[in-house]
Amino acid sequence: MNNRDKNADKVLLVTPPYHCGVVESAGRWPNLGFVYIAGELEKVGFEVEIYDAMSKFHDYDQIRAHIRDLAPGFIGVTAITATINDAVKVLKIAREECPNVTTFLGGVHPTFCWEEILSLHSDVVDYCVLGEGELTTPELLEAHRKGSDIAKVPGIAFVRDGQIWRTSPREFAADLDVFTPAWHLVNWSDYPLYFIDNSTVAILSSSRGCIHECAFCSQHKFWQGSYRQRDPHKVVAEIEHLAKTYGINVFFIADEYPTYDRQRWETILDLLIEKKLGVHLLMETTAKDILRDHDIIHRYREAGILFIYIGVESTSDKKLVEFKKDVRFEDSKKALQLIRDAGMIVESSLILGTPDETPETIKETLALAREYNADFMHFLLLAPWPYADMYDSLKPYIEVFDYSKYNLVEPVIKPRTMTRDQLMKQVLNCYRSYYMKKLPEWATMKGNPLKRSCLIRGMNAIMKNSFLKDHMKGLGGMPEHVVKLIKSLDF
Repeated sequence: MNNRDKNADKVLLVTPPYHCGVVESAGRWPNLGFVYIAGELEKVGFEVEIYDAMSKFHDYDQIRAHIRDLAPGFIGVTAITATINDAVKVLKIAREECPNVTTFLGGVHPTFCWEEILSLHSDVVDYCVLGEGELTTPELLEAHRKGSDIAKVPGIAFVRDGQIWRTSPREFAADLDVFTPAWHLVNWSDYPLYFIDNSTVAILSSSRGCIHECAFCSQHKFWQGSYRQRDPHKVVAEIEHLAKTYGINVFFIADEYPTYDRQRWETILDLLIEKKLGVHLLMETTAKDILRDHDIIHRYREAGILFIYIGVESTSDKKLVEFKKDVRFEDSKKALQLIRDAGMIVESSLILGTPDETPETIKETLALAREYNADFMHFLLLAPWPYADMYDSLKPYIEVFDYSKYNLVEPVIKPRTMTRDQLMKQVLNCYRSYYMKKLPEWATMKGNPLKRSCLIRGMNAIMKNSFLKDHMKGLGGMPEHVVKLIKSLDF
């Protein structure tokens, strides 16, 4: 038996090695989609390896060597828009090293752009998996293994006889608790959080879906406006299992909207408080839910929630309407204040770079960003996802068509009265100015040493690892007294 036959049932799931100085600036966490898909593949007899080339910071030579040595029967890669080029490159290498390998590509970008992908890359992409992959992937691979008719597998796209085919849509799984994530396949040493000592990060899901229709986002479209939630007892049991089995002490809740159902959310908080697991949780939610929960916000912190992200997106009520954000400036401002007052770290973001952006509107945004007063504020550049509601109105202003630049930190759209270089300098100045005022506040913070430490170390990590590091050099760097302050406060 040759190596190829021996590994015919082996599946390699690869996270492509994309880096833009955003995700990896504060820490790293596993690819949750692959953890779920791997668990379902194991149930039907496949041997699976999760290869997180991104978190390992592996280059393409290392990826090539790993694929060559493993010689799997199947290779799957995931992609958002910014990572699609790297995902295709991984599959190109796979085809070169293992000409008979079966390849599949899933994630947000292939779900919407499968036709473009297959028209350009059908030589290396055998199948696009559309939408949720836990049910589709095992069925697809089993059909391929058995020689069954692939066209009967719902939720995929492929090329047959020179024609691009899309099968019938697959319905979302009704019960999220039937899935068995393959946590045993995760190399936990790859996943630290840089601002907490001796930390190991897991990412978990308590719900799926988003009922909000933000014009620049893909989540509502990806989930088709649906929302499903897991049993709160099983969510907390999973946290307890990971903490006790693998020593996980930091959990990132991946949900777009974990707090939607207050009763369920209170149950999760109560169980975490009762169990006293000694873990930290990082999460995202909405300003509306924080305002709704003003009477129980202290229980968030008691349950171990350390860090909350709320995407306020704009300081202008007019732009909030344009972005289809169903909240207003004053409400978001109150919500962020509630989180800070409860002793938690609050992170937020503002979107810049719309066609009508000017230096004056950016200055206004910076001034009002200070009123929001998030601990960490990100000034993100609008990315024209080709499947977003805003795409058609943005298309005349797009100057960059390389998807790898659609990462929220590189200017892709040219405003009417600014160049993209001018826009980038203005955004960098927002970061510089915002944090020059924040750092002295942290220096004098009293009564919450954990938060103070996380803020200072988090800023240090951002300056060392994020896209700001190289860009700030072009502006003369951070002022020397600010650099000294960071060094003197780091502990």
